[in-house]
Amino acid sequence: MIQIGQQRTGHTVTMASGTNRDVTLSWAALTDTGLRRDGNEDSYLGQTPIFAVADGMGGHSAGEIASAAVVGRLAEHASADSVEPSAIEKSLRLAVDDMRASAGDIETGTGTTVTGIAITVSNGAPAWLVFNIGDSRVYVLRHGVLEQVTRDHSVVQELIDAGHITPEEADVHPHGNVITRAVGFHEDPVPDFALLPIEEGMRLLICSDGLTKELTNYGIRHFLLANPQPQAAVNQLVEAALGNGGRDNVTVIVVDVLAVSDAEARR
Repeated sequence: MIQIGQQRTGHTVTMASGTNRDVTLSWAALTDTGLRRDGNEDSYLGQTPIFAVADGMGGHSAGEIASAAVVGRLAEHASADSVEPSAIEKSLRLAVDDMRASAGDIETGTGTTVTGIAITVSNGAPAWLVFNIGDSRVYVLRHGVLEQVTRDHSVVQELIDAGHITPEEADVHPHGNVITRAVGFHEDPVPDFALLPIEEGMRLLICSDGLTKELTNYGIRHFLLANPQPQAAVNQLVEAALGNGGRDNVTVIVVDVLAVSDAEARR
């Protein structure tokens, strides 16, 4: 498990690549082993320009190796002011190489989900580059409305999409833990990407499925709205997940966009 970055308040990023905008952020991150696991195989990165959660799999130390490899490679972008999709893809491929080198001959293989957001530039304006492999998730809260931005790569999501089960039935489905895409397991990592304009007042949540197994979207929205400060929000979300059973490792990052301003006017 790797934890990089935990909390920052009022951090300003000056966008030098293709835009003259400043973006001011506050964020907090928290992870917990949960109540039924012996170890924590989640890793996270909370450091501009990139925020990510990786939920490792593979048994014993394999999942921890996988999630740490992904977060370690993504952290190499910390000196940049923005990140492109090609850079994310390259980091994930390098992480797979790192897993092979570190894990040795683990019979079951090793892999991890990964999801997150990175500051990028789209059409001359700052934007969030959302990326995802697996069933960890990114949500956005705007004007009181919570939206799941990422789509799970899982068996139950495919069953929902095909109309065979409802989202409520997915919560208790016996294959609820089976994902269809991962970083590792001798596969080429193929992330989904999406773009979100960076807007003042938006709040983003990045989390492992240890949170979404225990809280409904209604519950997640409640805690995000009830706690204006990111640190209080992550504390309450993790506490609620543990209170509802804590069946898995749970990792949460909350990022607030405090301001988007003209960089030239500030100088």
